[in-house]
Amino acid sequence: MKILIIEDERAMAAEMEVFLKKSYVCDLAYNARQGLQKMEENQYDFILLDLGLPDKDGLVVLQEARKNCPDASYIILTARGQLEDRIKGLDLGADDYLPKPFSLLELQSRMQAIARRKFGLSDNTVELGDFKVDLNKRAVFLGQEEVVLSRKEFDLLSYMLLHKNRPLTRMQLSEHIWGNFTDDDYDSNYIDVHIKNIRRKLSAFGSVEWLQTIRHVGYKIKI
Repeated sequence: MKILIIEDERAMAAEMEVFLKKSYVCDLAYNARQGLQKMEENQYDFILLDLGLPDKDGLVVLQEARKNCPDASYIILTARGQLEDRIKGLDLGADDYLPKPFSLLELQSRMQAIARRKFGLSDNTVELGDFKVDLNKRAVFLGQEEVVLSRKEFDLLSYMLLHKNRPLTRMQLSEHIWGNFTDDDYDSNYIDVHIKNIRRKLSAFGSVEWLQTIRHVGYKIKI
């Protein structure tokens, strides 16, 4: 998944980026202007938004952000603890509110909970044909045996799983797994090679008919 962190405290922003980059693609913005500009250029799955930005109130940014990235999930990060701010942020469309200081593990847990609700998952383990995908452990199992995937292969599989039954273009998959591509850098072969590897590894254990190629478009998981 692709995350935008809008946080003016650079040390905190860097700490969040290092932690979240273990599992996600992350972009950073240190003020409202940078954040809104990135949202005009990219689509994000999560936007982590500090309310105390130097150039614009975070609640105003939230209103503007939801116009550019209506499908993103928003978590407000702030030292402002007033009940009125929390209520207003949630009323404006934030999915959660995390007061500073906070644990990065708690942030990740809240993100996972939001993703489960958003994509209709009851827990972090999802059945995929004969396989079970543990989104928390970042692992795929057939029975008790683990199918070893690379980090990018698992990222690709889990992103498609969260968007199950929806065709995803190669460009969409590339942006959400690798980050931004310029026209010169983009090569759909990146995705095709990884899909081929996923199919090869999983098919050694069981059927992967649910992983479908959509001609001239991309791929989808049908379950």
